[in-house]
Amino acid sequence: MAATSTSLASQLYIGLRRPCLKLDSFNSQSFSVFDPNLRLSLSPPRPSRAIVAMAGTGKFFVGGNWKCNGTKDSISKLVADLNSAKLEPDVDVVVAPPFLYIDQVKNSLTERIEISAQNSWVGKGGAFTGEISAEQLKDLGCKWVVLGHSERRHIIGENDEFIGKKAAYALSQGLGVIACIGELLEEREAGKTFDVCFQQLKAYADAVPSWDNIVIAYEPVWAIGTGKVATPQQAQEVHVAVRDWLKKNVPDEVASKTRIIYGGSVNGGNSAELAKQEDIDGFLVGGASLKGPEFATIVNSVTSKKVAA
Repeated sequence: MAATSTSLASQLYIGLRRPCLKLDSFNSQSFSVFDPNLRLSLSPPRPSRAIVAMAGTGKFFVGGNWKCNGTKDSISKLVADLNSAKLEPDVDVVVAPPFLYIDQVKNSLTERIEISAQNSWVGKGGAFTGEISAEQLKDLGCKWVVLGHSERRHIIGENDEFIGKKAAYALSQGLGVIACIGELLEEREAGKTFDVCFQQLKAYADAVPSWDNIVIAYEPVWAIGTGKVATPQQAQEVHVAVRDWLKKNVPDEVASKTRIIYGGSVNGGNSAELAKQEDIDGFLVGGASLKGPEFATIVNSVTSKKVAA
């Protein structure tokens, strides 16, 4: 029995054993080189499509990832700001507090906004120090979990296969998954953006039983927390490619049903232009989600999509 348990644990740990970046080497300066004229190219060029409300059939989706930020007092203030904000009704809104504060937020935040966790373990809970199980998140009232974020991939060292297994287990326990993908700056400059994103998508597709409760978040790593943001055209181009990959590799209806949201230095000033893009179905917001009024502005950018339609 012990041997079987050891074997199972070894399988679960796959993906945490490779070397990962040193913490002090992972900062905004690591991604400071940016060519504003840099574009991905598709060959042959795609004909432009008329803008419609959304290429996907789901509601606009905006998530706020609070990351490792906040105190009881600051989070109380943020929750108060969110509770008083006027949010457009046809948007799914989710926030992901640090695990320590999920219960506080759940008990004080308007039911209009759902709660997400920022991570979950790859299987059932047990002797896994420091980890959080999907069962525990459900017990707290979480509806979603963010998985595959670049900070988990490139700082903690989680690989594609491991993230796919985590997504499958979270779904099996009734959590929705915000499944992150995205390329490093050097991968974009080498013309590998699509290859990287497709490889990450395949790891999810190989593991999950269904895409019904998955939102894909495209977050170019070079744009996360750096102040650099993909142009609307750059983001749209990748979102189109992701949707095309879904059409070719999973049941066809998944491509239209699955929401593909953008993340990477999204703020109140750029969200409206990004929202006008046909294949951008919402946002995953980092720093700006810590400011209640600005986060509300991003949520309400759905009105730009309606105007564009």
